[in-house]
Amino acid sequence: MKVIETDLPGCIVVEPQVFGDARGFFFESFNNDKLAGHGLDLKFVQGNVSSSSRGVLRGLHYQWPKPQGKYVSVIEGEVWDVAVDIRRGSPTFGQWTAVVLSAENKRHFWIPEGFAHGFVALSERAVFSYLCTATYDAKADAGIRWDDPALAIDWPVTDPQLSDKDARAPLLADVAVDRLPVYPVSGA
Repeated sequence: MKVIETDLPGCIVVEPQVFGDARGFFFESFNNDKLAGHGLDLKFVQGNVSSSSRGVLRGLHYQWPKPQGKYVSVIEGEVWDVAVDIRRGSPTFGQWTAVVLSAENKRHFWIPEGFAHGFVALSERAVFSYLCTATYDAKADAGIRWDDPALAIDWPVTDPQLSDKDARAPLLADVAVDRLPVYPVSGA
């Protein structure tokens, strides 16, 4: 298992060791002991799977209070996955990083509590898996506009398919300060 740092401290890409032959392949998608060696002690309480068609953009989502860390991967297809630091007081507030996740590259992406998360499907169909450190809480559910000019995310699409909720999401500057995570996040 190879751990790759991103531009945002705390957000990491996990590249598993894949064992394959003519029958197929095998890899560890998660190993808490190995990740603990990189300073991560992850406890997941909820798993989710979504399916999206090409051009569907989901996000940018987060929860506050009751933040969720997310360990994400793609089971089928390919996505461009984004994490945005929205923690008040963070030295990287408003900065983002992105990674391509696919069934082919078998990478996983760890997005810590306090970050907004979103992705866009690049393939005809993408099946996306999320392991979360907190259960979904509708009262804590929040989002930020995917195309917020202040964030300047370089999405690989210009006219994505959005849910009504995502299309109406506020700009980061318009989110009430008490609805943003605090740096450092402590599980609120």
